[in-house]
Amino acid sequence: MFDIAAFGSGALAFLIAFTMAAGFTLVFKLVYQWITPYHERDLIRQGNSAAAVTLGGALIGYVLPLASALSQTYSLQEFAAWALLAGVMQILAFVIVSRLAFKGFVQRVENGEMAAAFYMASVSICIGLLNAACMTA
Repeated sequence: MFDIAAFGSGALAFLIAFTMAAGFTLVFKLVYQWITPYHERDLIRQGNSAAAVTLGGALIGYVLPLASALSQTYSLQEFAAWALLAGVMQILAFVIVSRLAFKGFVQRVENGEMAAAFYMASVSICIGLLNAACMTA
């Protein structure tokens, strides 16, 4: 039998968690776009697929550990701490790869080079998977 009271309680918890996760994702996206030396929004509007792939990979890489944190934490404060750590790790990955390990990365993305974009997106997703796995230990 369907328990409407239990559903209502669960639905409220779902909405709170979902809203927090969506809010953290939006904040991460804005910070990520602020950190990158190119303007993803403008590049994407101009049809630059490389910028879209790089940003999309970073978002997937960020959301993976958020999903893990949602399933592993018991308080919104703990979830927020994990969300912050996941964001810092993604930003660090971008800085290390784009500025230290990959010569000319910014110019390559601005020129629409997909190889550079797929590489950065792959690194971002790998970092996200590692973050998510480490949160379950």
